[in-house]
Amino acid sequence: MSGRRHDSRSDEDDVRVRPSRRGSRPRTRTRPAHADAVPGLVVAVDRGRMTVRVEGPDGGHVDVTSMRARELGKHGVVVGDQVRLVGDTSGRTDSLARIVSIEERTTSLRRTADDTDPTERIVVANADQLVIVTAVADPEPAWGFLDRCLVAAYAGGLQPLLCLTKTDLASPQPLLDRYAGLSIDAVPMSREAPLDPLLDRLAWRMSVFVGQSGVGKSTLVNRLVPDAFRATADVSKIGKGRHTSSSAVLFDLPAGGTVIDTPGIRSFGLAHVTADDVLAAFEEIAEAAVDCPPGCGHTTADPECALDAWAATGPAARQQQLAGLRVLLGAVGQLGPGY
Repeated sequence: MSGRRHDSRSDEDDVRVRPSRRGSRPRTRTRPAHADAVPGLVVAVDRGRMTVRVEGPDGGHVDVTSMRARELGKHGVVVGDQVRLVGDTSGRTDSLARIVSIEERTTSLRRTADDTDPTERIVVANADQLVIVTAVADPEPAWGFLDRCLVAAYAGGLQPLLCLTKTDLASPQPLLDRYAGLSIDAVPMSREAPLDPLLDRLAWRMSVFVGQSGVGKSTLVNRLVPDAFRATADVSKIGKGRHTSSSAVLFDLPAGGTVIDTPGIRSFGLAHVTADDVLAAFEEIAEAAVDCPPGCGHTTADPECALDAWAATGPAARQQQLAGLRVLLGAVGQLGPGY
């Protein structure tokens, strides 16, 4: 039989291996441990560059300009993130460090562009409370927007706080009545009102401020943090505020605690939120909802909702609480200019 004869004495050294076009170095998924990485807090994000606060050599804080390491993949970095850095963490001008890891987030304020967009966008991480700033007049309250902010707070694990501005122009009572059953804390404010009631609620906490443009959010931040220099503008002729703040930034309060000012926004998509996400923030109601049929939306349009019986058999406050909850549930999945 013709052909090359097999030599039984050959071994693996005689085998010819075709070299790879990309070289013979084997690929590996092993990532560097970065045992010397420095912990820090993201205080600002601007066009792919993050400002990260780290502890300086004298025990004070140093702000380090950083970029996200390629090994993080698609994991985004937002204000409030606890991260770890390698590289130049001196904070000197023109220095640049790399963010190599992001710690697990305890809370997250999330939104989508609209209710048809499945892509979640995390606005802020690890905040303790969401301060929802709204004017009682000029501009008029956007009820749907407020409902959605509250839903986002509950779904993200943040405690909501209503900050009602321009109370010198109108009464805040309609706003207070709308959410009375939910026991949501609220602070009426005006330009002349002292800041003490609000400062008491912000002390030693990380609070993120949200609000539509024109409600006085940046003006309020400038009062709380005199060196913040957040841009402000008057309400436009059509009754909507002009966008002034362009990025989320964290500021220290003189008496302790931090505030994060976010850009003025006109929409708060909730495509990522379900009715059960909202219920989870209310332990007693969530327990009662266990008896609801599958797919129950817990609204008045769900005739077999177990919450109706729960409210009817308890104290009168339950009826008010359920009414307030259903206001929020109505915001989940709703579309329209009011939202």
